[in-house]
This record gives sequence, structure tokens and C-alpha cells, in this order.
Amino acid sequence: MAASLIRLHFHDCFVQGCDASILLDDSTSIESEKSAIQNANSIRGYNIIDQAKAEVEKVCPGVVSCADIVAVAARDASFAVGGPSWTVKLGRRDSTTASKSLATSDLPLFTDDLDILISKFGNKGFTARDMVTLSGAHTIGQAQCFTFRGRIYNNGSDIDAGFASTRQRGCPSVSSDDNDKKLAALDLVTPNSFDNNYFKNLIQKKGLLQSDQVLFSGGSTDSVVTEYSKNPTTFKSDFAAAMIKMGDIQPLTGSAGIIRKICSSTN
Repeated sequence: MAASLIRLHFHDCFVQGCDASILLDDSTSIESEKSAIQNANSIRGYNIIDQAKAEVEKVCPGVVSCADIVAVAARDASFAVGGPSWTVKLGRRDSTTASKSLATSDLPLFTDDLDILISKFGNKGFTARDMVTLSGAHTIGQAQCFTFRGRIYNNGSDIDAGFASTRQRGCPSVSSDDNDKKLAALDLVTPNSFDNNYFKNLIQKKGLLQSDQVLFSGGSTDSVVTEYSKNPTTFKSDFAAAMIKMGDIQPLTGSAGIIRKICSSTN
């Protein structure tokens, strides 16, 4: 679940800031972000946050926000699989609203090209280097077949033929509900270890998603990918710094927002 918990924090902070808006279910006043195309059937970890919140509420009711729990969980998830740790700032409060429309417009898509990715991250205060750094979390992630089917079957010049063939075995060319949901590791080499193999894969044209491979495709971010492929220590320290920056996106503090009793509801 490590990759899922890091992604949960990322998808929370990119929409209205780090306010746990992603955890809210549909209600009469809320259109949940969970159903946005970037989140539907792919964001996991809600239950882990709910369990953590329930335990914290027993000891310390009404004090710790869901937004802070999501931020801490992302740090702990990274560290649990060999990634960096960092000091998580605390004191965020929870939103009373969510925005499916902002989630749809602001979150990256697996089909995004390099310019769009740089723009979407730039809108949140990140540099192109930060964007490459944060993409490195894909060293421990998984993707559903429908997100990479087009890439592995198009015989493109930007994908290693042997890699495409290997990936086709786990992702049939015919679309169906079952086939579309088949999971594959973004990094085949060390899928459960937070390392720099993701960047080595990109240099070999073995990025699974289109939005991964565009980071090393003759563009402005090639040099960062090359640097991280050779320097895992630099990658990890940059990743920690970028995650702190992520946690700083538009938090609700002071009297803004609320402390939710249950993370999926404002009641």
C-alpha cells in the first residue's frame, strides 16, 4: 500500500490544497473527488486513513485532522519501503467541501505530454525538476492495463520492443472490464523497493505509462532523469524536500476548516 498512500496525499494536495477533500464521499452538498477520472477505481488507502483516524480519536478526540493523517501516512509509507523520511509539518485542518471539477482539471493524466505535466505541476508551485522527482514515486506503484495498453501495442519508437512484449502478456489487447483492471508494476525490477530503478528504466525506454516515458524523450527533463539514474542519494533527498513542499500547498489553518470526526463526512 505504500505507493497508494503517497499518491493519496499527492491527489489530495493538488485539489484545494492539503485539506483531506479527497476523502469526502458524495452527499447532497458534495460531489466527491473520488469519482474523477484520475481517482476512480485507482486511488486506494481510504480504509487505512479511516482506521488511523479511529485510533487517534480514541486517544485524542477532535484534535488531529484527517489532512494531517494523510500527510503523515505518506511519509511513513515512503520510509517503510526504503524511501526517505522527512519532518511532516502538522496543524492542517479539514475542508468542508470537495471539487470533482478541480480534480479533473488539475491532476495529471497518464496520457499527458511533458509540457502539460510541467504546467500542471508549475500551477502548484513546483519546478520541472520537482515534477521529475515526485514522479519517481512510480518506482513502487502499479498501473491498470487500460492506462498503458495503447503504449505497449503501438510499436512506437519510444518503447523497448522486448519490454512491450513482456508487458503484453499481462495486459491483453482486447478491452473488457476484467482486462482493463489487470495490474502491472510500474517498475518490474524492484517493484516493492523505493529506489532509483524507475529512472534507469526510462533511459532504457521501459517507462510503463506514456506520462513516465515523456520525462526521458529528448526534452528538457532528460538531464534530471540521467542524474537520478546515477545518484540514488540525490533522488531520495530531493524527494523528501519535494514532499515537504507538497504538504505546504494551501493548508487550512487556524480557524479555517474543521476537524472531521469521520474522514469521509463533514457531519
